[in-house]
Amino acid sequence: MASPTVDWERVGDRFYRKVKLYDAIFDPDLELENHLIAEAPYAGALALYRDESKLQVYRSSNPTKSGIDIYSCSGSLIRRINWDKGSIRGFGWSEDERLLIVTDDGTVRCYYDLQGDFTQFSLGNSAEEIGVKACRFWTTGFVALLNNNRLIAVTQYIDPRPRLLAIPPADLTVFGWSIIPPQYTLSRSVEVLLALDKTIYVVDTSEAEDRALQNGPFRHVSVSPNGKFVSLYTEDGKVWVISSDFQEKLSEYDSKAKTVPKDVQWCGNHSVVLAWEDEVHMVGPSGAALKYFFDGWVHLLPDIDGVRLITNDVCEVLQKVPEETEEVFKLGSTAPASVLLDAVQQLEKKSPKADDNIQLIRPNLGEAIETCIRAAGQEHSLQWQKQLLKAASFGKSVLDLYDSDGFVNMCETLRVLNAVRDYKIGLPLTYEQYLRLTPAKLVQRLINRHEYLLAIRISEHLHLSTDKIYVHWASQKVRTSTEDEDTICNMIVQKLGDKHGVSFEIIARAAYDEGRGHLATQLLNHEPRAGKQVPLLLSMNEDDIALDKAIESGDTDLVFFVLLRMKNKLPLVSFFRMLTSRPLALALVQSSAASNDTLLLKDLYYQDDRPIDSSNLILAEALDQNSIAQALEKLKIAHRTLAESKDPAGVQHQKSLAEAQQLLKVQDSLSRDLDASYTGLSLHETMHQLIRTGYTKRAAKLQSDFKVSDKVYSWIRLRALVTARNWGELEELSKSRKSSISWEPYFNEILGAGNTKLAASFVPKCTGQTAQQRSEMYVKCGLPVDAGKELMKVKDVNALELLRAKTSDRGAQAELEHMLGQFKSKR
Repeated sequence: MASPTVDWERVGDRFYRKVKLYDAIFDPDLELENHLIAEAPYAGALALYRDESKLQVYRSSNPTKSGIDIYSCSGSLIRRINWDKGSIRGFGWSEDERLLIVTDDGTVRCYYDLQGDFTQFSLGNSAEEIGVKACRFWTTGFVALLNNNRLIAVTQYIDPRPRLLAIPPADLTVFGWSIIPPQYTLSRSVEVLLALDKTIYVVDTSEAEDRALQNGPFRHVSVSPNGKFVSLYTEDGKVWVISSDFQEKLSEYDSKAKTVPKDVQWCGNHSVVLAWEDEVHMVGPSGAALKYFFDGWVHLLPDIDGVRLITNDVCEVLQKVPEETEEVFKLGSTAPASVLLDAVQQLEKKSPKADDNIQLIRPNLGEAIETCIRAAGQEHSLQWQKQLLKAASFGKSVLDLYDSDGFVNMCETLRVLNAVRDYKIGLPLTYEQYLRLTPAKLVQRLINRHEYLLAIRISEHLHLSTDKIYVHWASQKVRTSTEDEDTICNMIVQKLGDKHGVSFEIIARAAYDEGRGHLATQLLNHEPRAGKQVPLLLSMNEDDIALDKAIESGDTDLVFFVLLRMKNKLPLVSFFRMLTSRPLALALVQSSAASNDTLLLKDLYYQDDRPIDSSNLILAEALDQNSIAQALEKLKIAHRTLAESKDPAGVQHQKSLAEAQQLLKVQDSLSRDLDASYTGLSLHETMHQLIRTGYTKRAAKLQSDFKVSDKVYSWIRLRALVTARNWGELEELSKSRKSSISWEPYFNEILGAGNTKLAASFVPKCTGQTAQQRSEMYVKCGLPVDAGKELMKVKDVNALELLRAKTSDRGAQAELEHMLGQFKSKR
């Protein structure tokens, strides 16, 4: 097992290592020197595009159309995107592996997966008229440099809003430029560093500030990943490293090169890497440097903790040796972690030195275990990962108490990292990159590469949801499968039927977008949530099915949503015909239209042949009218609506409407003649008001005209006279021999109005009551003597004695005693 320090190099007081990740990654005929390369953050995909400024050797095997090739870091071709939009001025990646391509006219395409699907937007008229010169990208946005030195910033890709930055000098040549992302600036907006003439301008949204440097022009400008440092490459071949606020010069390195390097990038936050065609210089903090030489053209691909070196033959990562790794493996190290590693090696040899080493570091054993665990995460070699974890496990076994969560988590993490680092996958993530990326986004990257099995295994291993993996697999299946739709549907349902939480709506939408409407409908039948089914069915023009699904769900809001869409889309006749077989939908339309759209309700009643309901609707409108003429007109229309109705209820309703017209005319006449308002009253209320105000004859005429029964009229007259306290006319009525409603109502109404004397006059006429009941009526009027006389007539001694006991008036008591005496004398 080779020593892990074999590829270490000292730069000043620090160690750096160059680790080979993959070899023989690209075809030698690819001519990497003629391509521009951009890598997605966190060891993501590579995008290659032929450099338009360079001549290329003609080969008949080359594709005739230009395109952008997307590769993994191991050189596996993931996708080729044919390009015919125009000249590309910049391309880069977002944090979530979206490929951004910017053309010379300001058109931006955002490829949101690795399969060629994209969205598009424009940088605006300025970019289209002036033209884009170059672009610089960060994880969530980019800045475009126009041909007149103006700058346009886009800070997000979900809802892109291009914004012009402050105006730098337009008559100066830009020798180099870079950006400081918003999260690293005090203003929280992107800052652009422009190398103009012999100085640097810092441009943001509000101003373009000259930093007044004198040693330019600067051919390369590069900002460290943490935004704290800036490297400048001068005309005379020197590299300056300064603070990003331009207040402090940290180091200087003289490359002694006569040609300008083709690229300058940061290796983490501690060193700067310069690349010529086949030569690389790495400059450390103190100005010390390393030089590497390659057999072919080399590209620099920076990341958060290092820089990747890509040639046709090899993919390597150059990075600072992590502190924990240096602590364990540094030659001559006496750190506890290094001693622990030596102890486990001695244990394998069955040497007693193993125990001696453990006893030596026992006070710091917990620290040594943690260091070995962290160092294992920094290793790419499987053998050294195992050896370090074995050392940590050995140390754990010695301690009585130790929390093993960190050890278990690292083992899980390394299983994932080793799986995705395999050349078939080509994601050479470091431990730091994995933590920044997060497991969920790593799974998404595998999904975009159609590595579904590995994505599922990692998700299950890390206890993540697998729903979106299955949905993406099924969506891709419906897009690419050549089998018939029934077979595809059965295959998907069989695979996903027992997977809870899987959205068939997303799969169905993918099928519909591919023109497979029947398959989409079949898949939606397996979607349990109506709220997901209905919108897609509507977009597929499956309105009837959508309505049935909404009704089945019992969600009235969803039913209303479908009905509104159908009403706006269908002719009314078709809309109403559809409602006739769906009672719930019909009831909802009626209830909604009754308060919001009476015209629709009229059309519905007419279409459904419901003349009585139509007439009632018009009648309600008539009651709301302020003008008598308008109300009469509405009543006539309501009457005509029932003209051809042979239904007995319709005939009766028509008769009632005729009477309503007649009554309205009478009320209008009364209102004019009597200077009082009768409009809007019912027939009974009209008669009541006439009698109460003394117009009894007019009320009697209404009784005759409208054929009101004597019993009803008698009740109306009684209550009207009582309300008016017209005791005289009531007294005259008491002299009548008969009453169509009997005399008891007269007694009750008058007594309720408080006239006991008049009420008592009606008691003798209540011949339908018993003597005891009439006696009780007299008592209510405060006439106990008359009550006693009624009891005397029927010789009810017991009731008479009870009456005497209840009476408090002494005179009345004497009279009642006298009556009782008469009974006793007769006995």
